[in-house]
Amino acid sequence: MLKEFKEFIMRGNVLDLAVGVIIGGAFSSIVTSLVNNVIMPLIGIILGGIDFTSLTIKIQDAEIQYGMFLQSVIDFLIIAFCIFLMVKIVNKLMHLKKKKIEEGTTEIVKSNEEILLEEIRDLLKAQNKMNKTRKKKEMESSR
Repeated sequence: MLKEFKEFIMRGNVLDLAVGVIIGGAFSSIVTSLVNNVIMPLIGIILGGIDFTSLTIKIQDAEIQYGMFLQSVIDFLIIAFCIFLMVKIVNKLMHLKKKKIEEGTTEIVKSNEEILLEEIRDLLKAQNKMNKTRKKKEMESSR
């Protein structure tokens, strides 16, 4: 069971999800600050200084804070729009990169590890070829 758990944790999807959640949390705090400190004060000025968070309705002993609900809806819409823009930008960049690769204008740069592995492969091929040639000569001379 421990081995299965380790395999589950090490799968790319789980790690990608964890990174996404962490980045999402950080991004959410940035957007929340944008909404609370920049956008909502501007909307308040446009609407005559109304602070949504203080809007309430009192029914008997209950106080319904619909302003907080409105604030949450606006936060959600702005966060969703920001995420939409980010996804749109990333998709456009990926499309441009793919297009450049297809046109051949962008050269794929190999890492040092890839170059080293190719050199090792070529050396092994040459060594294997030499061994085959040597064995063939030995077989012919032994006849």
